[in-house]
Amino acid sequence: MTIRNLQSLFQPRSVAVIGASQRPNSVGATLMHNLTTGSFKGPLFAVNPKYGEVAGVKAYSSLAKLPQAPDLALICTPPATIVRLIADLGARGTKAAIIFSAGLNRVGDPEKKAMLQQAMLAAAKPYLLRLLGPDCTGLLVPSLGLNASVALGDALPGQLAFVSQSGALATGVLDWARSRGIGFSKFLSLGDSADIDVGDVLDYLASDASTRAILLHVQDIGGARKFMSAARAAARNKPVLMIKARRAADGAWDPSAAGSQFGADEVYDCAIRRAGMLRVFSTGDLFSAVETLAHARPVAGERLTILGNGAGPGVMAADALLAGQGQLAVPSAETVQRLDAVLPAGWSGANPLDILADATVEHYRQSLEQALVDPQADAVLMIHAPSAFVASTEVAQALAPMARQTSRTLLSCWLGGAALAPARAIFADASVPVYDTPEEAVRGFMQLVQYRRNQALLMQVPPSVPVDFTPDRASARAVVQDALNAGRNLLTAAESNAVLAAYRIAVADTCLAASVDEVVAASEKMGFPVALKIVSPDIAHKGEVGGVALDLDSPEAVRVAALAMQSRLLAWRPDARLQGFSIQVMTRRPAALELRAGIRIDPVFGPVLRFGQGGGAADLPHDHALALPPLNMPLARDLVARTRVSALLAGSSERPAVDEDAICRMLIQLAHLAADLPELTDLDINPFLADSDGIIVLDARIRIAEAAGGEHLAIRPYPKELEQAIDWHDGELLLRPIRPEDARPYATFFDALDRKDVRYRMFIGMRELQPSQLARMTQIDYDRELAFLAIRPLADGTHEILAEARVVFDPDNQEAEFALIVRSDLKDRGLGEIMMKKLIGCCRQRGTVRIAGEAMSDNQRMLKLARRLGFTVARLDDPSTMSMRLELTTSM
Repeated sequence: MTIRNLQSLFQPRSVAVIGASQRPNSVGATLMHNLTTGSFKGPLFAVNPKYGEVAGVKAYSSLAKLPQAPDLALICTPPATIVRLIADLGARGTKAAIIFSAGLNRVGDPEKKAMLQQAMLAAAKPYLLRLLGPDCTGLLVPSLGLNASVALGDALPGQLAFVSQSGALATGVLDWARSRGIGFSKFLSLGDSADIDVGDVLDYLASDASTRAILLHVQDIGGARKFMSAARAAARNKPVLMIKARRAADGAWDPSAAGSQFGADEVYDCAIRRAGMLRVFSTGDLFSAVETLAHARPVAGERLTILGNGAGPGVMAADALLAGQGQLAVPSAETVQRLDAVLPAGWSGANPLDILADATVEHYRQSLEQALVDPQADAVLMIHAPSAFVASTEVAQALAPMARQTSRTLLSCWLGGAALAPARAIFADASVPVYDTPEEAVRGFMQLVQYRRNQALLMQVPPSVPVDFTPDRASARAVVQDALNAGRNLLTAAESNAVLAAYRIAVADTCLAASVDEVVAASEKMGFPVALKIVSPDIAHKGEVGGVALDLDSPEAVRVAALAMQSRLLAWRPDARLQGFSIQVMTRRPAALELRAGIRIDPVFGPVLRFGQGGGAADLPHDHALALPPLNMPLARDLVARTRVSALLAGSSERPAVDEDAICRMLIQLAHLAADLPELTDLDINPFLADSDGIIVLDARIRIAEAAGGEHLAIRPYPKELEQAIDWHDGELLLRPIRPEDARPYATFFDALDRKDVRYRMFIGMRELQPSQLARMTQIDYDRELAFLAIRPLADGTHEILAEARVVFDPDNQEAEFALIVRSDLKDRGLGEIMMKKLIGCCRQRGTVRIAGEAMSDNQRMLKLARRLGFTVARLDDPSTMSMRLELTTSM
């Protein structure tokens, strides 16, 4: 149900403790203590027939005796009572409950515990009552003075939301943060997430005005599509940082299933990147990273200049940067020349910029000024060690005005102890991140860099339908279905090649032969030299059993090789079935690299693409990268760039550069294949050759199974199927969903609107869209929002936008809020009605219950159109605004 009734959990007006107790150290007593010692202003009720009062609060014998239905109920009674209590609370009108019941986590039989949780959900469902837990430590909302938890102590107020799947970690973090003066807007433990899960909470916090950043501790994810949609939506609004626990548990897939071994933690890592979140690996990093993101200006690139009054700290920072795969800026010749003019002889003359131990305040000021304007740098780290020649506070005071005014990313390290505290405070007041050591500062910079990279990935929206090639889906599906009908889960080499060829991936011509005599005859027909490989469903790596022979240049050589393969297989793997041999004409591409690509099905996130080194080097550790489909060219380039083998693609004096675009196109084709064939369970291409002439697949292995049904991709692609060409007046228009590359024409479209039309659309006067607003309008998550544009092509190959109809769905798909705007010079030509009908049709198809919107009361064109389309139009409390509602479940 996502955010339905979560306001009763996070903003309750009244709270009841079911099972309130006077017994020391019991859950019921702890909850009452935490609630009564806080500053919660709403009614507080205790329910327990044993007591007249608990912690000074009147106790009621039953729910029926309560004077009102509580917004939030805290349940800490025995497990056998929970289902009945949930039903009774729902019947009374309670909309949220937290389940603390002791003993529930000790239900020994997992099946019995699952049945109990299902019974809880069934009892809550008729009333839309939301459940947090079971087995959680509860919730704290410091702004309300609400401590509905069993944690020791309260939380300080702040603007960070902390969400944890571990109750023990949550209580530890709470104490750690309180000792450091870190406050929270919301602080909660999810427990078993029988109902409310990470995705639900992300949905709520994404639009919570009191939360400026979201901190997550996650052990496992349930529904990947829901989580990724919620995470991507939240990450577009505010920083989302995540610690993923269980990094080693259940890490590797079964290597016997296919050659590629990569762990589940790597898949989580690529999902976090794609969602635009930032992953950290310790609690300390979690809070330092959020402060860095909050105070540092966003980095425009990845080149760092290090400036300081000593060689040692600067070199330590540079070492940390290079160890973290960061990039040390190379100052421009002009910058070096200007620094030569203001610094004494003996300064380093290169990055790190060592301005010497006796640097004066003026040396600092002039050096930092030049570093901040150097075109070769994207960020500057200023390091200061205590010096007898100049007071640290004087340096900080001199540099603070420059720090406030610069548009460049600036970080600082004040190396030392308490004596540097005043300088640190001056820089912190100037909104410059402050670190105690060079290594911490570099780690903060790399967090900014990684966050920038991940945000760039978040903004990519690959299409659901290929735009650069046309796959033969029917042929690929026929191959897969024929194999399943025959009871086979492993495609033959010829079938695997046919599937790849259907997606326009170049494959080497392959012939299959069942016997040695057939192998010899086929090789003579194909022409020599040939490559020979065994075909066995039980062998993942043919080379491990001597199952590959190359450059066979005669019939006798082929016969000898085939007989030897048979003998080796029988001796080394007597259990393996030999189904025959595959024969290929030898591919002569001496300058080509051997690479590997594939698809595996992660149990959480579904299809995952892999790219890396191939051939004999395929199993080298850590030389592969993963990505979630769908892909486009920027995402494919990012996937390739994250491997060590990518450094070889540029070529050398002895070998021309590899056609990297061809590799990326193949990865995009594989991503479409993964999206189109839910029966696919494993695809391993090893090797494919890549050189300046493109790519060709030499060996491919595909496993399949009956499709499980439902959405199998974790991220919804651009819905190209919603595009529609229409005839309109003097030409053809294309109605299609908005894409990020529409930013420039959208800005032109907005600039062409009359000021009155802008006010009608935005409800305020605006002259232009700010970059952040433009990004918000053009970079959307299609699971959450649709914005249809009316596009007219222009003679120069570009396009112009004539109208926009936008709808934002609530996470429950109960209601969608719409907005419509037509270019000011095109009114009264029927385009608005066309756009609204397109929008309404898509909402109906999606199963949305109603569409709603608001219009200014003098916007008569919009109000008349709404009435004509069947909307109910009514005046709101504000007489200047009208509401428009269309019930889709009943309207025609």
